Amino acid sequence: MITVVLVIHLLIALALVGVILLQRSEGGALGMGGGGGGGLVSGRAAGNILTRTTAILATAFFITSLVLAIMANNSGSASKTSIVDTPAQSTPAAPAAPVSQ
Repeated sequence: MITVVLVIHLLIALALVGVILLQRSEGGALGMGGGGGGGLVSGRAAGNILTRTTAILATAFFITSLVLAIMANNSGSASKTSIVDTPAQSTPAAPAAPVSQ
């Protein structure tokens, strides 16, 4: 089940990146994209669709993030301990012998 949610989460993330990259830059802070002649997507209606799509994808991304966090918390081992709390399992390595010249 967690794999299915993870795949959906990754698809939403890729779609969100794509939709954000399609939007026209309003500020022109980097000096690219804006210009005088419209871009790939121009017009007020297209801007509203992209803005609405971004909001929907961002909400879906947030929800899948929460679902993944809850599922990861519930699917752990019987003892809910931290990695920091567990003692080291292996013995430390012996110091190296000095090299004589």
